[in-house]
Amino acid sequence: MEINQLLSLLGKGILETLYMTVVSTAIAYVLGIPIGVLLYVTDEGGVLQNKAVNQVVGFVVNIVRSIPFLILLVAILPFTRIVVGTTIGSTATIVPLVVAASPFVARMVESSLKEIDLGIIEAAHAMGSSPWQIITKVLLPEAKPSLLVGSTIAITTILGYSAMAGFVGGGGLGAIATNYGYYRYQTDIMLITVLLLVVIVQIFQVVGMRFAGGTDKRKR
Repeated sequence: MEINQLLSLLGKGILETLYMTVVSTAIAYVLGIPIGVLLYVTDEGGVLQNKAVNQVVGFVVNIVRSIPFLILLVAILPFTRIVVGTTIGSTATIVPLVVAASPFVARMVESSLKEIDLGIIEAAHAMGSSPWQIITKVLLPEAKPSLLVGSTIAITTILGYSAMAGFVGGGGLGAIATNYGYYRYQTDIMLITVLLLVVIVQIFQVVGMRFAGGTDKRKR
């Protein structure tokens, strides 16, 4: 393969990988934050304690989280086709990425909320704040640094998932590594794609952690 062709191929792969990762992470957080908050507030001692709701939601989250990504990706192919009209390509890969990542994000959000000092919540409750006000004015703002750290972990995890999707027709660097490095035995392309994935992960990690550190009031 000529160098220009290789650069074009890798450039397209990087853009597709970033597209899948960023969009999937964004949608996963749109879905995962409410689920995580629901798990926290309905837990024992929560502002909306409800054992039945907590157990049902927790059970569903745990079931989805326990399914390996490649198996989940294949299992929901009919659903993916319904949503985006195809099961191949970077856009199609976003559907299973969101399904796999949302429960993961929900548990991370729940964990972040559990780090909040209960005294702050009790004080807000004593001042007559409603559950909605406690959630929006106390819980989420107080958990912001931890949520941002969690998002850094989530986006790197989703990036890894997107690479695995290359084995079943997904796009991005994972598809390049599979089609050229694995099936065509072009080890050099395989190594380049792995190196690019490592670099992207490191960039996400560094930027995410610095941004999270800048929002932590305890470090000011």
